[in-house]
Amino acid sequence: MIVFVSIFKTFSQLAPYVGMMLSLGVVWLASEYIHPEEDFTEERKHLYSAHKALSRIELSSILFFLGILMAVAALESIVVNGVGMLRYVAEGLDNALPNQDVVIIILGFLSAIIDNVPLVAASMGMYTEALDAKLWHFIAYSAGTGGSMLIIGSAAGVAAMGLERIDFIWYFKKIAWLALIGFLAGAGVFLVMASWLH
Repeated sequence: MIVFVSIFKTFSQLAPYVGMMLSLGVVWLASEYIHPEEDFTEERKHLYSAHKALSRIELSSILFFLGILMAVAALESIVVNGVGMLRYVAEGLDNALPNQDVVIIILGFLSAIIDNVPLVAASMGMYTEALDAKLWHFIAYSAGTGGSMLIIGSAAGVAAMGLERIDFIWYFKKIAWLALIGFLAGAGVFLVMASWLH
């Protein structure tokens, strides 16, 4: 159903959060009618319900990502000077920084502060290049890897803080500079390889 969200977005042109909600509804319906045991009794039914499964996940993270996708969809629908807000921001960035690669590296630095999900979702509204363009590969690298520069830059880092009791200041002193070097080195290798391939 996670894969279905992108298929749904492609064919319906609706916001991704609509596909997420539809997927959740389908999973919920399937869980109500598929039973794990032959002697499935009414007393044990609540143990296998979607409500029980949803109560075991971290609902705040789900609501965070849902809220981000809804906010990005709202920004896409705001029209400024005849284009969507995100496209307008992209044009402004292109005017301020003519090199698109620099803009994408800045997105990587921002993903260490915000999160890579909203940045990638926003960049999908900012650019209209073909799906196999170098731009999308570089955005995926930059947003995904740039989030590691700070432990709060990714959902995995926040989860690690909770599970392993990793302190933000310890991570900043011991790991952040290594992640920065790795991010910049990887970006350099990506740009060199992209120039050879194109």
